[in-house]
Amino acid sequence: MIKRERYLTKIREFYFSDIIKVITGIRRSGKSVLLKQIIEEIRNENVDEKNIIYINFEDVSNDSINNYQELNKFIKSKITNDKKYFLFFDEIQLVDKWEKAINSFKATLNVSIFITGSNSKLLAGELATLLSGRYVSFKITPFSFKEIVELKNLKDKHSIEEAFNDYLMWGGMPQRFEYKSEEARNNYLIDLYNSIILKDVVKRNNISNVFLFERIMEYLVTNPSQTFSPKKMLSEFEKEKIPISTKTVYECLDYALSAMIMTKISSYDIRGKRILTRKDKYYLTDLGLGQVININKKTQFGAYLENIVFNELVNRGYNVNIGNNNGKEIDFVATKHNQKEYYQVAFTLADKDCEEREFGAYNHVEDNYPKYVISTDKLDYSQNGIIHKNIIDWLLEPYL
Repeated sequence: MIKRERYLTKIREFYFSDIIKVITGIRRSGKSVLLKQIIEEIRNENVDEKNIIYINFEDVSNDSINNYQELNKFIKSKITNDKKYFLFFDEIQLVDKWEKAINSFKATLNVSIFITGSNSKLLAGELATLLSGRYVSFKITPFSFKEIVELKNLKDKHSIEEAFNDYLMWGGMPQRFEYKSEEARNNYLIDLYNSIILKDVVKRNNISNVFLFERIMEYLVTNPSQTFSPKKMLSEFEKEKIPISTKTVYECLDYALSAMIMTKISSYDIRGKRILTRKDKYYLTDLGLGQVININKKTQFGAYLENIVFNELVNRGYNVNIGNNNGKEIDFVATKHNQKEYYQVAFTLADKDCEEREFGAYNHVEDNYPKYVISTDKLDYSQNGIIHKNIIDWLLEPYL
């Protein structure tokens, strides 16, 4: 397994700090492996083994530690000297009122605390109030394409292109690379998706109508890269005689966001420099899950490519919005450290109309920030100060 250096680089400076390290990410995105890599690095700093405590709450042997009192009792029993202890709690959301124990440890013990969770609202409750300014959070995602190339140690262009086509279809969930056949990969991703639905959506939110939630997910995946319209969805469901309300739609979407199956981004008015409400898009955290949900439906490669670019921008630390340029859409406005970049994404620019449409999206964008068009084309279409990049070349650019 590769070292996830782009995360480790950011977390290292906090290893010995009493600031709580919170690591979130969709189930099976590599949080546990990352914790073990951190533990190994801390061991190499001459920390005594007994001062490192790791608990995975998905391990049935830890089922008895299911509330904050039991967690507090267990940790206190392990503290036997005055040296700093390193506490690692994997999938902490499975412990009832866990935030009370974490707050107590921080206030009363000489500890460095690391916690992981598979819910985006891990810090939305009491912990955020109790520990305001005393924690730092990191969001972990499935493998980027660059990490996949490193994992497979790919060097030649042909194998890299094959890996990209595989990534486009099956995504970057780390464990799926253990399976060689398409059937095995598919079965693994189906089991993973069902696990997310059962453990992180249905059970957590007491959902009774699982069919409806899954139907909404299927609708989003089969209508990718489009501004979400609840009215249009309700109309489609009405044709299928599926009773549903706008309130239910948004509740189900919120569940999907909490389980980190998808990410929502809003539209940004480039001229007015403001966020536009109710003009949102939803992107899959991993395209492999889309493959599972989108059974026997048409594969929309252009939309999937857009999803990959969005995820990559997030991986690179950008805040991403849809661009609204006087009514015309620019796929992404990416900002970081007060710098801005624009991105248009197309599967191919070989068609002249497509080329004019993608580059023409930047007409009347009256600033000097970098403007890109990303596609699968190997021919360089750069023009009028707008930079064209091949998707594979762009994904493999160096960054941290």
